[in-house]
Amino acid sequence: MTRLLHRITRSRFWRSIFRHGWPDNPLDRTLVMTSNLFLHLHPVKVSRLSLKATYTFGLGLITLILFISLTMSGFMLMFYYSPTVERAYPSILNMQTTIPYGQIMRNLHRWGAHLMVLAALLHMLRVFYTGAYKPPREFNWVLGVGLLVLTLGASFTGYLLPWDQLSYWAITIGSSILAYAPGLGPALQIFLLGGQEVGQEALTRFYALHVFGLPLALAVVASLHLWRVRKDGGLAVQSIASGNTVASESLGTVYAFPVVALIEILLTLGVSLALVLLSTWANAPLLEIANPYLTPDPAKAPWYFVGLQELLEYGHPSLMAVLAPGLAGLFLLILPYLDPQPLGAGLWFTSQRGKRIAAYSALYAIAAVFFFITLETYILPRQLMQERLPQFVSLIIIPGGLLAVLVILPTIVLWRFRPERREMLILLFTELLVFTAIFTLVGWFMRGSGFQLVLPWLAKVGLAHRV
Repeated sequence: MTRLLHRITRSRFWRSIFRHGWPDNPLDRTLVMTSNLFLHLHPVKVSRLSLKATYTFGLGLITLILFISLTMSGFMLMFYYSPTVERAYPSILNMQTTIPYGQIMRNLHRWGAHLMVLAALLHMLRVFYTGAYKPPREFNWVLGVGLLVLTLGASFTGYLLPWDQLSYWAITIGSSILAYAPGLGPALQIFLLGGQEVGQEALTRFYALHVFGLPLALAVVASLHLWRVRKDGGLAVQSIASGNTVASESLGTVYAFPVVALIEILLTLGVSLALVLLSTWANAPLLEIANPYLTPDPAKAPWYFVGLQELLEYGHPSLMAVLAPGLAGLFLLILPYLDPQPLGAGLWFTSQRGKRIAAYSALYAIAAVFFFITLETYILPRQLMQERLPQFVSLIIIPGGLLAVLVILPTIVLWRFRPERREMLILLFTELLVFTAIFTLVGWFMRGSGFQLVLPWLAKVGLAHRV
């Protein structure tokens, strides 16, 4: 059998297509990687440390797999979906009840979209906490932030397409948050909706962005992102002996083919199987047809924007929906340029002290958010403050100053211990992460009728109706 394979792969016909023989020697294994359209993004050899499951958890590849799955399932759904106000909802119903496997196909697309957002977020966390944004990978971090924004945009535009009560009011709230941005906000809202309200113009524009504009942008930026990983030396790995990031040859390497190729195939099969099982077990939600005259109580933005909606309960929209997330986004973009030292890349939290800083800052941030919510809701309620103080003071100075103090306070404490830049960034990044997570969870699980703060089990709308 082996002799037959060698004879086939040495033939002129085989080499005219693949440019290499059977990959059982160093030369042909190298040619497999460099002459293949998909595999050439990998180096010929990879570090053994970068293949550890607990180092990357495969999150970047999982995000890519989900994007490919969404592209395929979305392409199939396009054959049956009609992007008009009159036909959108009936076409979804027809898809779920009449088209063979239509319900599962829609489930694959809906749950895959949510999982892609989650995987992209987790991938960013992994890159940060392993210091993989350090030189020479700074710009690739910026590309990763751009990919996360595009992923959120793709999920947001797809949210409207079923044209049910859930999607209609989620987009209405999400687009109203966008309009709070001074200057460009109203223009961006009109660009997305085609007017002031969600209607046919909005559905057409969201459909065009969802099926063409944003997927194309994702494909281009993702290709550039993968290319930069290859050109920047592959995954950042740490030399345990020297404490420095070094070339993979000194750490022990393996040929990318067949080791990496086999790992990627197995991970693709695993993710696909998990997604199919989830789609078989849980159906994507679909409420009544969209009704502009009947507002759900409570009406909430998509889960990844509900944290912004929650912030609006505590201060002026320009502060909570524009300035606060804008500063957070700016911090993410410039983060790698604030830490120019390449030492420590590829090692989780860089040091034991870094782990302790992350843990303590997470605990502090949890306590700080609940202190802020309690103070703003029960001790200094906004309605009472507006009655007694000027709006600028009650809606901007007090909540903004309180948030700023809560964020800055631990950095002042840490500064006394002469922290390195990496340690200070771990503190700030962890604070930002936990603040965002807690505000999102409170807005999602603890806001009931009238968007009043209630215990999670007293919330009126169930989780299945809000996903």
